[in-house]
Amino acid sequence: MSDDPELRRLLWHLLGGARGGENRARIIHELGARPSNLNQIAHKLNLEYRSIQHHIEVLRRNSLVISKGERYGMTYFLSPLLETNIAVFNDICKKLNINLESPIGGHDSNL
Repeated sequence: MSDDPELRRLLWHLLGGARGGENRARIIHELGARPSNLNQIAHKLNLEYRSIQHHIEVLRRNSLVISKGERYGMTYFLSPLLETNIAVFNDICKKLNINLESPIGGHDSNL
């Protein structure tokens, strides 16, 4: 599989170079396992709804997640670009020492 250098740079920025990167990585990981709405993500990751809302918007603006449905029933999925290049995401998380298997815990105000 070929590596997408633009996606790699974007992920380095959003996960390693920007505040809240670890939570964005956890959201991506969760959506890869199971598409979900904002409330489900917040509950699963033990983060505040508004924080999830912010991170999802950042990921959506950068074409890493897409949504289907309306309002509170809106479900979020990984974008085809990210699904195709999930190995790049996993590699960056490994290099950043982001543990995606265990929750960080506590409510987060790290927007």
